[in-house]
Amino acid sequence: MKRVLKWIGIVVGGLVGLLIIAAVPLHFVGKSRLNKAPEVVTRPVPVLNDAAAIARGEHLLNSVSSCRLCHGNNLGGEVFMDGEIGLFVTAPNLTAGAGGIGASYTDADWEKAIRHGVGGDGRALVIMPTNFFQHYSDSDLGALIAYLKSVPPVDNEMGQRRIGLPGSILGGVLGFDDFTNVNGIDHANVGMSAAAEAVTAEYGNYLVNIALCSECHGANLAGNVLAEGEDGPPEGPNITPGGEPGGWSEEEFITTLRTGQTPSGERLDSEEMPWPTLGQMSDLELQAIWAYLQSLPALPSNS
Repeated sequence: MKRVLKWIGIVVGGLVGLLIIAAVPLHFVGKSRLNKAPEVVTRPVPVLNDAAAIARGEHLLNSVSSCRLCHGNNLGGEVFMDGEIGLFVTAPNLTAGAGGIGASYTDADWEKAIRHGVGGDGRALVIMPTNFFQHYSDSDLGALIAYLKSVPPVDNEMGQRRIGLPGSILGGVLGFDDFTNVNGIDHANVGMSAAAEAVTAEYGNYLVNIALCSECHGANLAGNVLAEGEDGPPEGPNITPGGEPGGWSEEEFITTLRTGQTPSGERLDSEEMPWPTLGQMSDLELQAIWAYLQSLPALPSNS
C-alpha cells in the first residue's frame, strides 16, 4: 500500500510540475496578447468642439451609453477587478486630471479606444463594450469625444493594469475574445450602420446597439438566461413582440423606461436595468427604439 501511495504521489507531483511548466509560457503569451493588441484599421472622425456637439456628446454619454455606470459619476474611474484571479483592472479615469487619460489622448486615440477596443498605449482594452460602440456614427462619436475633452479634471490615480496568474491565461489565452472584443470587430467598417436620426426602426436599431441592450437581453433580444452559478451580465427578459412588451403600447413602453414601473406594476431594479439613465432619452429616441422592437419577429424567450 505504501508503495502504491508513493507512486500516486510521484504521478500527482509530476502532473503538477507539468502544469506549472506549461503555465509559465502560457502566462507570458497571455500577458503579451493583452498588453499588445493586434494592429487594426482605424478611421478618424471630425470633432467639433462647439456647444451643440458637446451637448450631444453629454447626452450620449449620460442617457444612451450610460458610461458613468462603469467610469464613475465624475468619470474619474472605478476599480473592476482588485486581485481576483490575479488581475487588477479598472474602468479608467477619463478626465485630464492626475491618473486620467484625458490629458494625453488625441482624437484618434479616443476613436481607437471606443470603436476598436485598443488603448492609446496599444493595449487590448478589457471589459470594454466596443463590440457595441463600434456602431457609433462618425458624427455621434465626434460629439462624444468633444464632451469627454470638456469634462472637469478629476484627480484619481488608480495605478496600472496588472496581469498575473491565472488571469493571464484565462483572459489572455483561453478567453481572450470574451475578455476583450478586439477580434470581434469589423475594424474597416466601424460606424457604417448608423442611420439618420428619425422615428424609424433603422435608427432604433442603431440606438439599441450603442445602448448595449443585447448585453442583458440576448443577441436576438429574446432574453438572457444564465446557468446556475454562471457569471455574466444581468438576466434580461425577452423584449421582442414575443415577450411581455409585445402587449404594451408605445406610450406604456416609454412610461416604463421613464418611471421604472411596468404596466403590470412590476418595479424594475435600477441596478439590473438602468432605466434612470435610459429614460432620459428623447421622445424621438425612445419612439425609434420602440419601432425597432416592434419590427422584430415574435420570438420565444431564450432558455
